[in-house]
Amino acid sequence: MNPTTPTREPLLNAPKAQAAAIAPERYNIYAGVHRALRNLMSDTLMRVGRLDVSDDEEMDATLSQLELLLRFCRSHIEHENDFLHTAIEARQPAGATRTSADHLEHCATIGALGDEAAALAAAGAAERPARALRLYRHLALFVAENFQHMHIEETANAALLWAHYTDAELHSIHDRLVATLAPQENLLMARWLVPASSPTERAGMMMALQQHTPPEAFLGLLMHLRPHVDAGGWAKLARAVGVSESLGAAT
Repeated sequence: MNPTTPTREPLLNAPKAQAAAIAPERYNIYAGVHRALRNLMSDTLMRVGRLDVSDDEEMDATLSQLELLLRFCRSHIEHENDFLHTAIEARQPAGATRTSADHLEHCATIGALGDEAAALAAAGAAERPARALRLYRHLALFVAENFQHMHIEETANAALLWAHYTDAELHSIHDRLVATLAPQENLLMARWLVPASSPTERAGMMMALQQHTPPEAFLGLLMHLRPHVDAGGWAKLARAVGVSESLGAAT
């Protein structure tokens, strides 16, 4: 979180990056969870940035979401270390060195942000504005670092996985990872992933879930997601999965 730290090499070097950007990709095991993370990180950063420190209810809600984000990030790091870095290193020794080092830094920053959030929650009225601003700036640096880190994973790490694994093998790794998640983790993932996806991607993932989920549970999931999807997106999703657009509407 040191603003004087030199930036890394440019991430976008046209025309090479432009050519890579339009090339069709294989299955990218990082893509879904990173969409969810980018959505949750962006929303949380905005909430911390606009926080009314004189409103105790808003303080509680905002810091609770920050705590949720930090837990999600820590869990995500563990999953990537256990499944994806392990897969890379099994067939390309030292292939995950860069992102493994990033993960160590991220864990330290997660702890520091948690401490800052706790200090803000405990602070008196006079100290809150300065502490909130400090937390906002440090969270912004953490988000910026993670956005760059996720780009590296989705490109360089994904390329290593593609070089050594078939798509079927990558889907198997993903399925084994998902099998370790608690129901609440899956619900949290859906909450932030589905609204961040395009209508086509959203329909595809929900139709796949529909085939393997009891109808009552699937309708419950849709009702959980509806408040977080814009009106146009919800109408398209409802048509795709064959439910009424009025499902779960406020009365």
